[in-house]
Amino acid sequence: MRTKRCEIIPEQCIACGLCALYAPDIFDYDEEGIVLFKQEKEANHQYIPNEAYSSVLQAYQKCPVRAILLEK
Repeated sequence: MRTKRCEIIPEQCIACGLCALYAPDIFDYDEEGIVLFKQEKEANHQYIPNEAYSSVLQAYQKCPVRAILLEK
């Protein structure tokens, strides 16, 4: 499996916490609870390491407002 591109859309985030629950090594939150990438807080996209793909896929699938986009 090759590395996949993941994008976040903070404007759509409702601060539900599911992404950090499913992929805590990838996602974090700002002071208002809005999603951001843990390692690159200013980025709106990053490439997901293969070993983290399944957890990011779960976060993507569980996000109720589609604030996470994942390359197919």
